[in-house]
Amino acid sequence: MPPKDSSLRDQRFLDEAGDTAFYGSKRRVIVGEKGVSKAFYLGSVKFKCALDDARLVVEDAQRRVRETPALTRFQSVQKRLLKGAFHFHAKIDPPPVKELFFEVLRDLNCSFEIIAARKDPRRFAKAHLGSEDRFYADILGHLLKNKFKLGGQLTMTIAQRGSSTRSVNLERALAFALERARRKHQDDALTTKVVFNVTDPMREVLLMVADYLSWSVQRVFELGDTSYYDVVKERISVIGDIYDFRNFAGSLNWYSPKRPLTAKNKLSPPAP
Repeated sequence: MPPKDSSLRDQRFLDEAGDTAFYGSKRRVIVGEKGVSKAFYLGSVKFKCALDDARLVVEDAQRRVRETPALTRFQSVQKRLLKGAFHFHAKIDPPPVKELFFEVLRDLNCSFEIIAARKDPRRFAKAHLGSEDRFYADILGHLLKNKFKLGGQLTMTIAQRGSSTRSVNLERALAFALERARRKHQDDALTTKVVFNVTDPMREVLLMVADYLSWSVQRVFELGDTSYYDVVKERISVIGDIYDFRNFAGSLNWYSPKRPLTAKNKLSPPAP
């Protein structure tokens, strides 16, 4: 039976984990220090059910949090409720809230792909010209490069992120992606039209799914913690550790449910 919404295959919802910071004051490298990630993560989720049905699942989970006193007692939850609405955010949600939503995600009919970009200051200076926006665009380009043969229109709904998600930078990402796609395919095969829809995550509940799945992958690379990832790894179809040059041969820097991440994927801070 075909899905209710025939446009489902042409939509993705994209969010990030980690940060794009490389330097502190006086250009001191701060990658891997407290509060600064060792890599930047950009992932997109595709729903295999009607989008409205997926939204109802997330909204029901939000309702369960609001109506459960054992969960609303947490200060981080109370602050969001006082602002008018509770939204899931993996970075700040207390463990019981995480547990609730991860159980929902485990059974949600979706697939997720994510790029992990190790933060090497030397590569950042040379390949990305020391620009965090260009770094973001390059990573998004890797996420998009295999989408041009889908045909039709692909709408990428993206969580707003300052200047990185401005139109000019997203167009740069698209140019990077097309350049990579053309290395493998003729132009006449690259027929997909990519459209960007940048929005506040609180206005689109499906972005909360991308946020949580991205965070679960980040935990493995940053801390060697697979506990959350293990719950949802069947939903995470592709993980690309794109700057793991030691494992390029045989594409061993790519992971899937059949070849999942383990605690051994924990990153070390970049060499000075």
